[in-house]
Amino acid sequence: MADHQNVTLRLPRELLRIVKRLAADRDTSISALMTEALARVADEDRRYSAARKRALAALRSAGSLGTGGRRTWSRDELHER
Repeated sequence: MADHQNVTLRLPRELLRIVKRLAADRDTSISALMTEALARVADEDRRYSAARKRALAALRSAGSLGTGGRRTWSRDELHER
């Protein structure tokens, strides 16, 4: 069994009532529901951070657009009809 540690959690009564019913409906414990929910939040945060790092790396290593950093068009030219 993995190493576990107990924590104390304060929840609004109505939320606790809903969570108890949800745990019973799923034939599991509140602790298991919380573990699953917190693991999901931690994974989402990990994946977001990894995606952000990839995006920033892509911006830093972006290829040249061939303009030499100069704009060769005007706003009016872009919006001609």
